[in-house]
Amino acid sequence: MSNMVSAGNGFVLGIESSCDETGIGLYDLSQGRLAAHRVFSQIDLHAAYGGVVPELASRDHVRRIVPLIRETLEAGGCRRDQLAAIGYTTGPGLAGALLVGASVAEAMAAALDVPAIPIHHLEGHLLSPLLASEPPDFPFVALLVSGGHTQLMRVSGVGQYELLGESVDDAAGEAFDKTAKLMGLGYPGGPALSKLADQGVAGRFKLPRPMLHSGDLQFSFSGLKTAVLTATQAPDYSEARAADLAAEFQSAVVEVLCSKALAALRQTGLKQLVVAGGVGANRHLREHLVAAASKRHVKVFFPELEFCSDNGAMIALAAAMRMQAGCAKPTRDGAFVIRPRWPLDQA
Repeated sequence: MSNMVSAGNGFVLGIESSCDETGIGLYDLSQGRLAAHRVFSQIDLHAAYGGVVPELASRDHVRRIVPLIRETLEAGGCRRDQLAAIGYTTGPGLAGALLVGASVAEAMAAALDVPAIPIHHLEGHLLSPLLASEPPDFPFVALLVSGGHTQLMRVSGVGQYELLGESVDDAAGEAFDKTAKLMGLGYPGGPALSKLADQGVAGRFKLPRPMLHSGDLQFSFSGLKTAVLTATQAPDYSEARAADLAAEFQSAVVEVLCSKALAALRQTGLKQLVVAGGVGANRHLREHLVAAASKRHVKVFFPELEFCSDNGAMIALAAAMRMQAGCAKPTRDGAFVIRPRWPLDQA
């Protein structure tokens, strides 16, 4: 538990609005624990369009954010005058959605005369396993597989992130969603594809493992998606074989992710691997990483399943940990920016 925040008094509020979830978290500084969190997902709102519609996402954040803040404060037993700081996602993400969370956070911070702390969305995911009952210690290797990002990072401490490798085209999450769409599965595509894969057998199709033997820590998944498209257009393909194709696709992605993550551990000499982000909830990935790591005397840490998707708890934690580490970067005089594109190693 040495990486958890336990110093200071009051609470840190976390606001996440980078895409299609409105997330609010409340971290208790004196107790060093998460006091409460709430998430509202917009999946039903966007399902009719087959993907996230940015303008609709922004409008829904406007509707949901204040009631969720009130609900979270009440659930955590926190009065507004007990807030010590407000952290919020400033990027990367959808510009309009980010602006909603940032505006509310900055307005609250100004009204309460407390610091407003911009947080990188991926930093929140990276630190989310620290909310578990058995968190990792610094340093560790992190495999971030969140939405449009697939990255390997060396994490030496809060705010100390070294990029080891990343996807040169589609991230793993994007490949899941795009492959699901071309296979005619519902939205959100990634979970639908994983569910279908559980009904199939990998190996009945032969899909490539892109960059598996590239000798570096880079990823590429767009070619894998194209290989699936080619398979669906073959004369002998039928919907009856869709589950097997989904299973082979999932197996290919997992094999590449596992291989690169283990290579990063060898390269750095570290013995702890943190896996975070939405794809980190994939059962197949978890099972294969744990099995492979145990043979190499490496320990793998995952966030609780409720913290794999976007949430405000991870933003509250990241802000609290930055405060403790002395590397928080509060905005001044209410002047803030949003960063739809923002490399994590520059946070």
